Amino acid sequence: MTIRVLIADDQQLVRTGFQMILDAQPDMEVVAAVADGAEAVSEARRLRPDVCLLDIRMPKLDGLEVTRVLAGPGVENPLRVVIVTTFDLDEYVYGALRSGATGFLLKDSGPTLLIEAVRAAAAGDALVSPSITVRLLQHLAQPRRPAALPANDPLTERELDVVRLVARGRTNQEVAGELFVSLSTVKTHLGSIQAKLGVRNRVEIAAWAWESGVVS
Repeated sequence: MTIRVLIADDQQLVRTGFQMILDAQPDMEVVAAVADGAEAVSEARRLRPDVCLLDIRMPKLDGLEVTRVLAGPGVENPLRVVIVTTFDLDEYVYGALRSGATGFLLKDSGPTLLIEAVRAAAAGDALVSPSITVRLLQHLAQPRRPAALPANDPLTERELDVVRLVARGRTNQEVAGELFVSLSTVKTHLGSIQAKLGVRNRVEIAAWAWESGVVS
């Protein structure tokens, strides 16, 4: 199956470079390459791509606002968004993931990681640049408002095992391998965990795990 990708970046050189990299993959097709956030929203709603690659600093609407519009809380049928930016700032990373992004890459991460991030997002997984992963997790682990365990419908021990592995960046396949269960079982656990915690994706599961102290 071909992964359909939208690219939004105000620099033509970046758009062209990303498009060349992704179109060269046998399983990917760039369906739109736009220069501002407003056009990104319009084209994303019209085309419903599998993955949206968004810069943060763009005219009209920035990448964080576009992410909230396309993938944020309350959005019906949210799209999968990966932020790709030059700016390695904590508030951008955290804001993007909290707004619904499923990945965060720096533009100097290289083509291999870009391709991996698109494939991960299309598969429902998340990928964050290794250069910022540890710092991001440390940030999520900082004491803030406690994230309590759900009282009425608590997580099972096996669900907590899944949560801990997801919080450490494991893919569904890796979780299945480490817990000696099938991939479908992992997906079932993730669906149950999301329902119990009231979160929408694995990034929010990871954030909850670090905030609540389930992972330290």
